[in-house]
Parts: sequence; C-alpha cells; structure tokens
Amino acid sequence: MDGFDTAAGGGLAGVKLRADPATLTEISAQLAETAAVYDRSGAFPHENFDLLHRHGFTGLAAARELSGDPLTLAEARAVVAAVAAGEPSTALVLIMTYLFVIQAARNPNWPKPVRRRVLEDIAAHGGLANSLRVEPELGTPIRGGMPATVARRVPGGWRISGKKLYSTGIPALKWLGVWARTDDAAPLIGTFLVPSSAPGIRIEETWDQLGMRATGSHDVIFEDVFIPAEYAVDVRAPALWEAERPAEFLAWSAVLIGALYDAVARNARDWLVRFAYERVPSNLGAPLASLPRFQETIGEIEALLFTNRALLDRASLAEPAKTPPLESNFVKHLVTNNAIKAAEKAVALTGNPALSRHNPLERHYRDTLFGRVHSPQDDTILTAAGKAALALHI
Repeated sequence: MDGFDTAAGGGLAGVKLRADPATLTEISAQLAETAAVYDRSGAFPHENFDLLHRHGFTGLAAARELSGDPLTLAEARAVVAAVAAGEPSTALVLIMTYLFVIQAARNPNWPKPVRRRVLEDIAAHGGLANSLRVEPELGTPIRGGMPATVARRVPGGWRISGKKLYSTGIPALKWLGVWARTDDAAPLIGTFLVPSSAPGIRIEETWDQLGMRATGSHDVIFEDVFIPAEYAVDVRAPALWEAERPAEFLAWSAVLIGALYDAVARNARDWLVRFAYERVPSNLGAPLASLPRFQETIGEIEALLFTNRALLDRASLAEPAKTPPLESNFVKHLVTNNAIKAAEKAVALTGNPALSRHNPLERHYRDTLFGRVHSPQDDTILTAAGKAALALHI
C-alpha cells in the first residue's frame, strides 16, 4: 500500500517504527514481574498493554505498513519472543493483532479507506484486533463448514448475530474480524469488520483454562449488531475460500506462534538449570547439576530448543509469501511440540518441586500445552503431509 507521511496530518507523528533490542529486554523483565499474579487470577493484563503501547509495540506492525516499510517476520518474531519470555498471554494477544494487521494490509479485497482507517487507529492508538472465527457448532472453520453467525442485509449495511468462542484478547480488542455467512439464498461467507464499541456485543467470561490464563479468550455474543456496508471487508462464495492457500499468513502464524511457545520452554529450561545448581541434597553433598542424569536430560532439552531455533531462523528469514504451506505447518507442529517435550522433561526430572505453585516451572509447563490448540492442529497437519507424500510416491 502507499507509504504514509507522518507530517501529513495522519496522526502518527512520534509513533516508533523500530523495535529496540534493549527496550525489549527491559519490557520482558517488567512483564515477568507480574506474570505469576496474572496466572493466579486469570485477570486480563491491561497494564501490560499500556506498557507495550507506551513503547510503540502494539501499533508497530500497523505503523510500519503505513510507513511503506513493512515489519519483517524476523522483527516480529523478536518482539513476540521477548514479550512471551515475560508473560505469554500478553504475547498471544499481540500476535493476534499483528496477524490481523498483516491480513488487513495485504488483502486486496479490503476497501482501501476502511483498511487505512483501521491501520491508522491501531498504529496511533495501540488498538488491539483479532479475527473471531470459532463457534460452538462449527468449531474452527479451518476444518470446513458454514458458520452459524449470520450477517443480514439491511439498509446502509449489515446486522450481525451469532456467538464466537475463544475470542483471545476480547476485554481490550478494538477491532473484530467476524467470520460469518450472509442471509442470501446462496450464502456468501467471509470477514465482517466489527468495532468492539458497537451496540449489541456482549462478553460472557468463560475463559478459565489450565494455562495461558490471562488471554481473556472469552465467548462473545453478537445480537443484531449493525455495521456499515463497506465493513463487509472480504466476503466471497464458499468455493473461493476453499481454493485459497494463504501462504503468507500461514508462515507468519507458524513463526509467531512457534516463537511464543519456544520462549516459554526456554523459561522452563532456565528455571531447571538454576534449580540443578542451587539444589544440593545432603546425601549427595554436591549440586544436582553434577549428576549425569541431570546433565543428559538437560542436554536433551538443549537439543529440542536448538531444533526450534534452527526451524524458526530458517522460516523467519524466508519470504513468507513463497513459503509452501506444508513447510509452515511443519514449523508450527515441530516447534510447539518440542516446547512441550522440553517442559515435560524438565518437570519429570525435577519431581515434586516442579509441580508446586510456588515454582514457575509448573506454570511454564501448563502454558506450553496450549501450543497444541492453535489452528492448524497436529492431526490436520500430519494428515495433509501424509496425503502429499502418498501422492508423490504412487
């Protein structure tokens, strides 16, 4: 899209366009100070996003798109990894905003004035955004099927009615990309842009999960919510969606989701190493780090994390739009599962102390488990890979 001149009255003067590594390190440490508090309470971390906004990170992707110098996947990965090392729920909400921006900025179907309005708002005011797609009956649309959420044509626009699950970040979201079908005899499906301030939106606070507890991924009810006609930003015949292979989005999603859970697994590794040096059993008279069993298991964890780093390095430096979807899916599958394995090994090696709520290791382990729930899930990835391999070797 066209470059944006901050001197032209667009309201973005002073918006930071670069992610400073030293600032990221500082922010990571600040987020870590209250991570356990948010995990215990399950409250949404509004203060964390105030911090990120003050440093320009919530609006970074949008500001860079508007500047004509888009954020690279490698830069976005660095931001996400630093935030996730501090507080992973905050990182997941940030990821969803970055992915929303990438879709809005690079999807030619979005009306240009609407796209610009949304990106300017996110860039200047740090507004958060997410795509709401999962439903009680449908589950995730990646597996196919028509959404139950309906967009009804009315004079001047649309009325949206339906229910969405797992709406990550909803306590603070400004923009919602709602996956819905039209009320036509032959329904169209796609994304309807809904401001969270629109009358008729109700949040049911249902999110009370084992891990990633501060994401605020509650249910959202839409009751005859009006939006202008141009807010039907990407609505198509179902067959056109089935034919789409969003390589760029899949690459971004795989790397950023992978970076999040890899960062959590590295926190688990760091805790284990400190524990191994600090714990000196009286019958041993030396730190646990001196035991071959500890050395071997920590070596296994290092191998898993090395594999993650190699995969994420390769994927984040490639051109996302040209990365085969199967490769992106492998990155997501391997990195998230390696993160879980690393945390599991740390827990198994540590024993009872690992399961104490007084130690962060059990929190890191619970958080890594959520790498499995993001689309595409493991069964979808592996089935597609198996079919592709069989087709090649007939």
